[in-house]
Amino acid sequence: MAFTSKFKLSTETLQHVLLVIRDFPQPHLVAASIVVMCTLSLTFLSVGKNDEKRQIVESIELQFAPLVVPEIQVIKNQRPLSTNSSVRWHSINVRVGDNLSTLFDREGIPTNEIYNLTASPGGNILGNLYPGEKFRIGVNSKNQIVELEYIKSPLMRYIYAYKDGSYQTEKRERKAEVLLGFRKGIIIDSLYNSAKKVQLPDNIIMEMANIFGWDIDFVFDIREGDKFSLLFEERYLDGEKLDAGDIIAASFTNRGKTYRAIRYQHSDGSTLYYSPEGLSMRKTFLRTPLDIFRITSGFNLKRKHPIHKKIKAHRGVDYAAPRGTPVYAVGKGKVSVSGFSKANGNYVFLQHGQTYMTKYLHLHERKVKTGQTVSQRMLIGTVGSTGYSTGPHLHYEFLVNGVHKNPRTVELPKADPINAEERERFELTTQPLLVRLAIYEQASQYSVADPLDATDAN
Repeated sequence: MAFTSKFKLSTETLQHVLLVIRDFPQPHLVAASIVVMCTLSLTFLSVGKNDEKRQIVESIELQFAPLVVPEIQVIKNQRPLSTNSSVRWHSINVRVGDNLSTLFDREGIPTNEIYNLTASPGGNILGNLYPGEKFRIGVNSKNQIVELEYIKSPLMRYIYAYKDGSYQTEKRERKAEVLLGFRKGIIIDSLYNSAKKVQLPDNIIMEMANIFGWDIDFVFDIREGDKFSLLFEERYLDGEKLDAGDIIAASFTNRGKTYRAIRYQHSDGSTLYYSPEGLSMRKTFLRTPLDIFRITSGFNLKRKHPIHKKIKAHRGVDYAAPRGTPVYAVGKGKVSVSGFSKANGNYVFLQHGQTYMTKYLHLHERKVKTGQTVSQRMLIGTVGSTGYSTGPHLHYEFLVNGVHKNPRTVELPKADPINAEERERFELTTQPLLVRLAIYEQASQYSVADPLDATDAN
């Protein structure tokens, strides 16, 4: 259940917040602070010693943040489903590979009406079913379908009612309530496990990793004691949480350095994440070419080769992962070589302009060809164990002007700033949320939750 927590900020807390945001442009900072303080009306609740270890889970009504919720028509005075006592109802869950024919066969419903249903207005959507969707099908005493309810999601359903010799279609939509959720936590093992202990859903964890993935290598760089905090959308229907949307503002402190990001919607409707200074979080190169991984050996010019047992320069990074794990291009460029050799196995080399080259070795499959142009995060292969390899992993190298560099520490090109014409709008729109994030960071304890306190947030 959603709730709005109220806090009263101490002088010490306010001073800390001002330190966090002291670099914000002063005119906008003052305006943002007034808006935030008036909106929050916070009353700080004292936290007992035992409560400090429990996660802080809050849902905060979004009153001024730049959330864009599409207008959805809500149909009023909806006609209820048939209540005829002679109608027998079938409740069906869609499984992998299902279509109307398999659904009807499984329930013993005649399939002769499938054509009429799919030919009715809006009936074409019945041809693309997805696991997790639901049906309620009403069949009369003559074994005829009198009504079919196709539930695509809690917010959308279609009603096909038989009337006057044909099926009449009605689309019903509901509007979710969008709130802001706040979570913060401390890394105690992996990013994923630590985030789950403060009840972050998987899509938010992945989005956080993507936002900060241009600056932080979540394999090498992450350390116990690193901190994160997030403001993100949560959708509710009838008081029950449906799912989590986008991250609105976030911070991640890694090895004592804090990175902050804010979601901004441009005047043309597109959205990107920026630093508070207006620099894009999206860089020329990703720090890592995989989404899910664990490390086996790092950059080491005097490392003993696992097969030859001799000191041999290890000019890259090894990411161990299950066979078939997607491998992505870390930046846009051109495939200089896509081939096979006895040592490298299946491999792909990418040239990024005149200066940079990246290499991907021991692939199970190559998904690109020599000479092909690639975009950032484009699939170029899958993890394998071809060539001189002791197990499924990706060997990744990063070269600058032909010289091998440590992929985790090499200095990458700077990010592009926000367009000058968007600057004023950007500051007015984003700074209230950055202030709000800073206030909530200071008004609650960082969580180091017990495993027993964690719940599945998916």
